[in-house]
Amino acid sequence: MTFPARPGIRRTWTRTLGWFLLLFFTVTASYFGIAQEPIQVNVQLVNVAFSVRDSRGALVQGLTKDDVEVFEDAVPQKISFFARSLDVPLTLGLIVDVSGSQDHFSKQHQQDLEVFLQEVLGPRDRVFLVGFGNHIRMVSDFTASGAEITDRWRQFQHDSKKFPELGPRENRDLGTGFYDAIYYPITEKLAQESGRRALLVFSDGEDNSSSHDMMTTIETAQATNVVVYTIRYTEKEHGHLTARNKYGIQVMDRVAKETGGAHIDAEKTDAHTYFRQIAAELRTSYELAYYPTSPARDDTFRKIIIRPRHAGLTVRTKTGYFSR
Repeated sequence: MTFPARPGIRRTWTRTLGWFLLLFFTVTASYFGIAQEPIQVNVQLVNVAFSVRDSRGALVQGLTKDDVEVFEDAVPQKISFFARSLDVPLTLGLIVDVSGSQDHFSKQHQQDLEVFLQEVLGPRDRVFLVGFGNHIRMVSDFTASGAEITDRWRQFQHDSKKFPELGPRENRDLGTGFYDAIYYPITEKLAQESGRRALLVFSDGEDNSSSHDMMTTIETAQATNVVVYTIRYTEKEHGHLTARNKYGIQVMDRVAKETGGAHIDAEKTDAHTYFRQIAAELRTSYELAYYPTSPARDDTFRKIIIRPRHAGLTVRTKTGYFSR
């Protein structure tokens, strides 16, 4: 006599047989080297660091993701990650212009560097130093020692040619590679680092021999989340700005603004003041991340706006990124 199988037993047997066959074919394919199509996930998470100040210029702490909203090309985005950084270690590059237009400021550069190293550089911070004119030279690699940086800078002023070049050798005779002096420290030094990263550029913003242009330089900083602070030393003619001076001012201002930094006139602002402001801003900041509603990698520029929900607050961050 034959008894019909109960429905529950039949379903269990079918499920068991299915898993067995799947396991069998998976192991067999692996054993005989049969290629399997990999699973690919294309996810683009956009990371943005920013600082917030109140109407008096004081840094604002204690915000949460509910206190801000983020827009990409005017479209609201959902914040997937939000964090506040407090007293974080800094990874910095000091980029000093030693071209002919800065000869008048060589002593001030030295003094301002010493102020930075004495008042800002902390025991957990790391900093490197680059000097540039018609060559981009690595004066000192990453170190936490202010004394080492100062000593290397004095050696550089005495004989710069013995210091290695950063980036490929370029023919820049009688020229100034301002944009290259930002581009190569980012791509060859800071891009490989993590954490809060920034460049402090001491210059007049005048360039006549870089192999990279301003927009490429800005895009590189934005793509790697490197903030650029430009500290300007402008030599005027008979107390008046020349056309070259005005161009340099616009360059310094735009590079800083587009990357989330600040443009500082060294003639009008005390070094002790602006270095403390820069350090406080970098150490006390926020970070958020989101998955863009338009994930296409179409080489277009995506404008980012972070808007506080409370009145009287001002956000400083990069202006956007290229979707690549």
